[in-house]
Amino acid sequence: MADKKLRITLVKSPISAVPKHRRTVEAMGLTKMHKTVELPDNAATRGQIQQIGYMLKVEEI
Repeated sequence: MADKKLRITLVKSPISAVPKHRRTVEAMGLTKMHKTVELPDNAATRGQIQQIGYMLKVEEI
């Protein structure tokens, strides 16, 4: 059984975001606009997405 992954892309700049949200973006490995990372689909990642979902585009792969 393969582990599920999420493809996450930063689509909104974190410049005007709350400082906690900026740190979450950085912790996810998103350093620039339109950068895409693949992260495991687990509770920790889902919690981060829930917090800053307004800045992200998320696809299941």
